[in-house]
Amino acid sequence: MSAPLSFPFPDTPGEGEAIEVADGVLWMRLPLPMALDHVNVFAFADDDGWTIVDTGFDTRKSRAIWRKLLDGPLAGRPVARVIVTHHHPDHVGLAGWFQKDHGAELITTRTAWLFARMLLLDEQMEPVDETLAYWRAAGMNKTVYEKRLRERPFNYADIVADMPLGFKRIKEGSVITFGGRDWDVRIGNGHAPEHATLWSRDGQLVIGGDQLLATISPNLGVYATEPEADPVGDWLEASERLGHFACESQLVLPGHKLPFTGLPTRMRQLTDNHHGALKRLEAFLTDPHVAGDCFPPLFKRTIGEGEYGLALVEAVGHLNHLYQTGRVTRVRREDGAWLWQKVETNDD
Repeated sequence: MSAPLSFPFPDTPGEGEAIEVADGVLWMRLPLPMALDHVNVFAFADDDGWTIVDTGFDTRKSRAIWRKLLDGPLAGRPVARVIVTHHHPDHVGLAGWFQKDHGAELITTRTAWLFARMLLLDEQMEPVDETLAYWRAAGMNKTVYEKRLRERPFNYADIVADMPLGFKRIKEGSVITFGGRDWDVRIGNGHAPEHATLWSRDGQLVIGGDQLLATISPNLGVYATEPEADPVGDWLEASERLGHFACESQLVLPGHKLPFTGLPTRMRQLTDNHHGALKRLEAFLTDPHVAGDCFPPLFKRTIGEGEYGLALVEAVGHLNHLYQTGRVTRVRREDGAWLWQKVETNDD
């Protein structure tokens, strides 16, 4: 049996503070205005300054906290480079600020950089037709749909700083050096396309981003940009592949919650959790349902208004996986919603 999860640093850093989790490695946090109220960021000491991993949202509060961090725990030394694990706003939000105002080099995957640049340009004052069609296809709750129909959508540019041209690409098999260590780049998928994870060659540290989390599961959502996507299948494939490199002693530095050890156990837990959710969902679909009906078997808890959007896109993600693996069928209802139903087999 693999070792259980362990949390060597149970106390979290306060605002503008840092905790040293390894020699020359600082753990810090930035606030998020949502149920998941923080994102972890890390700083690695180098001869020419600091290497920062992930950045938080671009907000006045985040910039103020970063200035406090730069003057305090980071001791006024320059930020030489910023590594972004994936394109989500809480991870890339201030990368452009570090580039433009601090002269930092940006290092990330090509897909993460292209997604970020594309989304920065995609400003919408009202939901576009494709988004509305996606919500209807998912069977979004009518009250939620009518409310969102009247609201200005979230825009990526609201919380992500403008990103200048130029970045350094990392990809599967890349080796980069920072913080006095050599790191292997291994690519995850599912939560975000071409999500970078970094594994120190001394076997001590893993930078997990949102691919490797200890006490929550990465959101595996489908969006109007690619409505037939199978993020669950992508995540399961990546988890199987990355699991070959996991060791019990590695300290994982995740995008959220606490740093932890016991990575083999956690990867097995996450995989089992998704397979279990798929089985519960498949059984639920003995009778046909739209995606918006599928929260109880997937999450086994009440989904509030603030969580509704993430729950809906994850429900579609699991349904798409069942559909693409031949375990459910779907038919279009008159209102445009897909009705999903289990495929009956001789074993049923």
